[in-house]
Amino acid sequence: MIVWEVKKFNNLSTIDLYEILRLRQEVFVIEQNCNYLDADGLDLCSIHLMGFVDDKLVAYLRIIDSGKIYDTISWGRILVKKNYRNKGYGKAIINKAIDLLPRNNKVTISAQLYLQKFYEDFGFYSVGDTFLEDDIPHIKMIKNA
Repeated sequence: MIVWEVKKFNNLSTIDLYEILRLRQEVFVIEQNCNYLDADGLDLCSIHLMGFVDDKLVAYLRIIDSGKIYDTISWGRILVKKNYRNKGYGKAIINKAIDLLPRNNKVTISAQLYLQKFYEDFGFYSVGDTFLEDDIPHIKMIKNA
């Protein structure tokens, strides 16, 4: 069973922060071969949604305040650890993040193109053309709360 924790940056322990950064590097830098600056300053103004299985961080999503990237709230760094995929944790973390979304708000994401249908199943719709982000095709998507 997955256990959720939701913390603002200032409430993250040093262990939490280490595990978040390690997992993000594992998925985005190593697995997806993206060379980018992960510590982009946005963690400081974000809420961190973490999913644990047997006390191990296996799912993560960053909720960023409106006005920092988009006019709306945005989600980013959405991931599930490789050997925990296809167990429903991806759907679970999106549902949990939707539950945290304040009423009458929108959320904007920059989704990897191959996940477009996945996000559409949660009520997201595409805006604009596809674009490359770290050499991976992405599409901007929005969901109304």
